[in-house]
Amino acid sequence: MAITAPTTTSDFAGFIKPDQAAGIFDQAARQSVVQGLAQRVALGASGQDIPIVTGKPTANWTGEGQRKHSSKGSMTLLPMKPEKLTSIVVVSAETVRANPGGYVTNIRGQLAEAFAIAFDLAALHNTGGDGTGTGPFDRYIDQTTKSVELGTGSQASGGIYADLNSALRLLVNDGKKLRGWALDDTAEPTLNSAVDLNGRPLFVESPYDGSALDSGRLLRRPALYAEGIGTDVVVGTPNTGGIVGYGGDWTQAAWGAVGGISYRVSTEATVTINGELVSLFENNLVAILAEAEYGFVVNDTEAFVKLTNHTA
Repeated sequence: MAITAPTTTSDFAGFIKPDQAAGIFDQAARQSVVQGLAQRVALGASGQDIPIVTGKPTANWTGEGQRKHSSKGSMTLLPMKPEKLTSIVVVSAETVRANPGGYVTNIRGQLAEAFAIAFDLAALHNTGGDGTGTGPFDRYIDQTTKSVELGTGSQASGGIYADLNSALRLLVNDGKKLRGWALDDTAEPTLNSAVDLNGRPLFVESPYDGSALDSGRLLRRPALYAEGIGTDVVVGTPNTGGIVGYGGDWTQAAWGAVGGISYRVSTEATVTINGELVSLFENNLVAILAEAEYGFVVNDTEAFVKLTNHTA
C-alpha cells in the first residue's frame, strides 16, 4: 500500500521487552509459483531473444534409385525484455535501532515475498503487484481461451477427477501437453477430497523439500499451491471464486532475472510520504529500497487451461 507515514517505534507499543522471542508466528515467505514451474533463461540488461522452433524436419523412406527426401526446420525469435520491480520502506532511525518484534530484520524476506506475489500476478493475470492495474508483460497465462469449471463433472464419471480429465482433454485435443499445475490455496480443500475412479486420492503430497510452497502431484504431474494464484483476489484477502488454478505446458513459458533483488539503504534521499516529498535526513528517517528486473514470455497461451470454481 502507499506510504502515508513512516513506521516509528510508537507503532510497536508493547513489543519492546527485556526478552524477545523470534517471530515464530510469521507465515513462511511465499515464493513464485510461475518461477517454480516455468523454465528460467539467462536475461541481460538489454533483454534476450529466445529461439522458438516453429517447424521440424521430416524423414521419409527412399527406394532404390529414388530421390532422397528433403525437408527443413524453422525457428523464430521471441524477445524478452527486463521490467523493473521496486519497493521502498521508510522507518524512523529509532525503529532501526530498537528493531521491535524483529521488524527490520524481517524486512528483506517480506520484500522478497512481495516481489514473488507481484511477479505471479503479472505473469498470470496481467495485474499490478497489489492485484489492481496492469502488469508489464505483453503476453500472460490468462490469455488462454481454455477453461474448465470444477464441480461440473458427474459423480458417475468421477466428479472432480472428470473435471481435471476434461482439462487434460482440452489440451491434448489441441495438440498440447499437460506438464504441471499452479493452484490457488482455496482449491486445496476441493482437491484433497477428490479421488479417481478406483478411489485413490488425486493429489499426492510430496515429501518436504524446504520450499515455502506446498507441492505434490496431481494426475501424476507436479502441482504447486500458493496464496493469490486465482482471480477475484485482493492481496492479503481470501479468493472468493473465479480462477483457482492452471494446468498446462510450462515449457511454453520462460522467465529471467537481471541478477537478484538488490537492496539499498539511505538516510539522505527524499521520499514521497502521504503525497508529499519528505527529506529523510531532516526527519531522521531511513529508507530501504528493493529493486529487481524480471522478464517473462509465453510462446503459446493456448498451451494452458484455467480451472474455475464458482460452484464446487
